[in-house]
Amino acid sequence: MSLVAPGPTRTVPPPLRVQADVRDRWLTQRLLDVLPGLMDRAGIDLWIVAGREYNEDPVLATLLPASWLSARRRTILLLHRSDDGVTPAAVSRYPVGQFLPAWTTGEGAGGGQWAEVRRFVEQADPRRIGIDVSEDFALADGLSHTEHRLLTEALGPYAERLVSAERLAVSWLETRLPEEIDALRGMNLLAHQVIAEAFSPAVVRVGETTALDVAWWIRQRLHDLGVEPWFQPSVLLQRAGVPLAEEGGTLLPAVPADAEVLPGDLLHCDVGLSCLGLRTDTQRNAYVLRPGETDAPAGLRAALAAANRLQDLTTAALVPGRTGNEVLAAARAAAADEGLDGDVYSHPIGYHGHGAGPAIGQWDQQQGVPGAGDHPVHLDTAYALELAVRRTVPEWGGQCVRLGLEEGIALTGDGVEYLDGRQTGFLLIG
Repeated sequence: MSLVAPGPTRTVPPPLRVQADVRDRWLTQRLLDVLPGLMDRAGIDLWIVAGREYNEDPVLATLLPASWLSARRRTILLLHRSDDGVTPAAVSRYPVGQFLPAWTTGEGAGGGQWAEVRRFVEQADPRRIGIDVSEDFALADGLSHTEHRLLTEALGPYAERLVSAERLAVSWLETRLPEEIDALRGMNLLAHQVIAEAFSPAVVRVGETTALDVAWWIRQRLHDLGVEPWFQPSVLLQRAGVPLAEEGGTLLPAVPADAEVLPGDLLHCDVGLSCLGLRTDTQRNAYVLRPGETDAPAGLRAALAAANRLQDLTTAALVPGRTGNEVLAAARAAAADEGLDGDVYSHPIGYHGHGAGPAIGQWDQQQGVPGAGDHPVHLDTAYALELAVRRTVPEWGGQCVRLGLEEGIALTGDGVEYLDGRQTGFLLIG
């Protein structure tokens, strides 16, 4: 059964209760089939993930039942690697889904919980205890100062065994089940459908509608469909006679967001939606036809083709075992050999929009991203393939345009897959 089923005119998400059942089933499978190998790879015998209500470790949120919208009071999860797999235990006032209750004494909220953690550690006697502290990945740095202090005090001599679980946390967050990748296919399809609807005469009334109007239309549409955006959608205009302007060291469109859309305009959007605990991130482009035109000018079509070529070079460089910085360097070198002027700033996507995993450039860091860019590429991961090219357009008097693309992709043993194809022609508004 498709997790995001097609409706009469567009893809629609399943009911929330169905989504919750799916997410809980995924979590069980991940704990049984995925986590043991990740713990072995990271050399962690016991992973402690702790957080308090409204101050959750980002990893903690991915381990809770789907019906939990936050931690309850203080929630401490213990994931112990043994010969039998991973034993998930919870030191919590309330039952935590698939986790075995490890606190039944009812000794009160704070001290009793930490005492139970100490007893668990003494019994398990792990060599390396992973905790979520990291300099390079915010998503792997969720153990708060207070929780760290209380844990250290409770463990006593066992605190010497505490190590950063950065590698494990990142791997847990970035690894996707086949079923999750399948759901991302449907979610990317939905994003593309909403963008196609937004970039159509049904929404864009040429000479009246502004770029800002379209951006808010997209946000409202996603909300109405039950797939909330994880960032404010944006729509940018480029126009002949209005050159790109330098901003923050890069060239960006200079047409104001409150300007009405006119014939001959190039529209660009950036849209991300949330469903089933996962995220998408998509950028696509549209052209407003002038009277008598049936397609965008050849110069704009050449810019889109150049962006597609940069996509090809980047996916070719996305080789398991390489670091994000090595992928970036290989893609940029190949682009330079072909005379492509562009930037690559792709990122993992999954539980979070800008997900944990190897950073493949940032728009203002094209020589590499220290720390996050040094993380290796692994199989069974998903990315937002994000990049842009700059190219002059003869039909615009040699004016330079910046054409950005962003598409969801998955990297598996079968190679790189676009999760719902990619844009190779402009959406046309006429």
